[in-house]
Amino acid sequence: MLRFRDRDSYASNKTKEYDDIAMKYLSYVLFLLVACFSIYSLMYERHKSWYSWILSSLTSCVYMFGFIMMCPQLFINYKLKSVAHLPWRQMTYKFLNTIIDDLFAFVIKMPTLHRLSVFRDDLIFLIYLYQRWVYPVDKKRINEFGFGGEDDQAPGSTDITTANEDEKKTN
Repeated sequence: MLRFRDRDSYASNKTKEYDDIAMKYLSYVLFLLVACFSIYSLMYERHKSWYSWILSSLTSCVYMFGFIMMCPQLFINYKLKSVAHLPWRQMTYKFLNTIIDDLFAFVIKMPTLHRLSVFRDDLIFLIYLYQRWVYPVDKKRINEFGFGGEDDQAPGSTDITTANEDEKKTN
């Protein structure tokens, strides 16, 4: 039987608590916006069939879900007043991907919802950059890979340093 569960270090952390709060309220917003857009689309837009309307509604749900999945990180950063837990390699990849998407959004004819989804990524990334500028990086906080920042140790304490590194790797 396949079972999914959180790591013990994540389950007993404030990050999980804030993540659950953000996802709870954002899921309410997701369902409300998708329902409103589906009703609006049914009433005011022309569709070829019911299948077309359902497909359009599901597409809007996917676009909204992509936005909702990026927002809890903003809430976690705000509550913890720290960005030490952000995966910056992944953020760099998303930034490059967003630039390419922006270029194509201006060049290629595409649906309005897709263009909005491209620009929402820009908005979220700008907020991430603002949080990176405002909040200091907590060097003692252990990141998603189990490593902490630079330790302020005396140069002669190599045994303590290696013990601390081994301990950080096992978390």
